[in-house]
Amino acid sequence: MDSQRFRKLMDAPAPFASVYFDDSRDTHDAEAQLDLRWRAAKEDLEKQGAGPDVVSQIHDAVMNLRPPIGRSGRAVVASADKVMINEHLARPVAAAVVRVSPLPYLVPILELSYDHPDYVLVIVDHSGADITTQVGGTLRAETVDGEGHPVHKAAGAENAGYGDPQLRTEEAGRKNMRAVADRVAELVDDKSIEVVFVVGEVRSRSDLLASLPERLRELAVPLEVGARHSGHDFGEVEEAIEAEFVKRQLRTIDDAAQRFTAEIGRQSGLAAEGLDAVCSALRQGAVDTLIIGDIGDATVVADARLTTVAPNENVLSEQGAAPDKTLRADEALPMFAISVGASLVRTDERIAPADGVAAVLRYAPALH
Repeated sequence: MDSQRFRKLMDAPAPFASVYFDDSRDTHDAEAQLDLRWRAAKEDLEKQGAGPDVVSQIHDAVMNLRPPIGRSGRAVVASADKVMINEHLARPVAAAVVRVSPLPYLVPILELSYDHPDYVLVIVDHSGADITTQVGGTLRAETVDGEGHPVHKAAGAENAGYGDPQLRTEEAGRKNMRAVADRVAELVDDKSIEVVFVVGEVRSRSDLLASLPERLRELAVPLEVGARHSGHDFGEVEEAIEAEFVKRQLRTIDDAAQRFTAEIGRQSGLAAEGLDAVCSALRQGAVDTLIIGDIGDATVVADARLTTVAPNENVLSEQGAAPDKTLRADEALPMFAISVGASLVRTDERIAPADGVAAVLRYAPALH
């Protein structure tokens, strides 16, 4: 996961309240269940010292976000003065989590977040397209109607003097496709879009892909879920998009696991595992991807300004820093990774690194 989305947390004031719970709305008493879950979370927040203003803001966030469809989890992270993250998760957490800590707890988001990059959805046929953009979680729809007509060959005979109707029809379709392709290119360039989903009957999809610049074809993902004006269920499109994002997330995990395993195997110095080695790499800004497994209740030590981290006080003192804070490793390591611009990956059974943490590195750092 790109850590850029979490940069806003770096300058937010502590303490942080991190709340994760089952937000499913697939039962007849869903609202009553939500109220019960909130009451339990509120009690935990107050026991752990969250201020009344923060509790009130988290309550508003919990109650006012648009309800999910079916099974879902919820993540709410608040700083000392406002809610910073309030979003649905792809599935519920195994058990509710409430923490009030010096740092936010982000691991459940890494594991369960939708992590949707901005995208363009193009539902196309040879007369034009319906285009939806998602940028920063906001959807915007528009229609591109090409000026090429007709796009369907007439059933009856036409005078030869007016040219071949088939040729005119094909040229009209190509003109419309170029208009759609031009608009898609504008949106991608203007909004820095990462994915272009294409829906339509087979020939329409193929012709649009052929009309796109090569750089955009690499971003395009055809979805076989119906055609424009066919009356298809838009929910099918949403499910297809979600399935593609799940595949991408699995590929990201697989790629990180393969890179880590390969670098460890060749002893290149471009991978690290265990708290000691990963903390050292973070201190040197060498981490490209932080891989988080089962860290458990392990702790690390940091200086007062949270500028350096180590597995224990002795190592931190060796770095010329005064030990000031003992922090949970599953909170501290992701935040230090964010500070150096590293990507974050929550690993699965593919790898089980020492101490539950590993990293793929940008360069081989100094000896630990």
